[in-house]
Amino acid sequence: MAEERTVWFGTPSQVVNLGSFILLGLFFWLVIPLFVILWKWLVVKNTKYELTTERLRMRHGVFNKNTDELELYRVRDYKLHQPFFLRMFSLGNIVLQTSDKSHPHVVLKAISDGENLREQLRTYVEECRIRKGVREVDVE
Repeated sequence: MAEERTVWFGTPSQVVNLGSFILLGLFFWLVIPLFVILWKWLVVKNTKYELTTERLRMRHGVFNKNTDELELYRVRDYKLHQPFFLRMFSLGNIVLQTSDKSHPHVVLKAISDGENLREQLRTYVEECRIRKGVREVDVE
């Protein structure tokens, strides 16, 4: 069996906070909005995604760190969603539908070069399924 290796590592873009930064920046003289801006910045800064040949790791949390893992063979469907605002910055959201009980719906937010990452995900999902002998069966 091939050894697991990291193939992509990324974080969401701070662009997701742009509207809040602008709005709260107008009221910076109240001081409290500065703390809200700092908090929003820290939340995005401490969100990390790591794609390996076998799983997707999602780390998040400012004070309390959480690591969620999704085995790639559990991914059922993947799509790239690019709202107009994110397209202006060449970003997109990757949405994964999975058969995982704890994470049936996973969103990788504000990812740059989302088209390429979606293709990489597709490739590694198929390789992982073949390697583990997993087949998808839809029952309706």
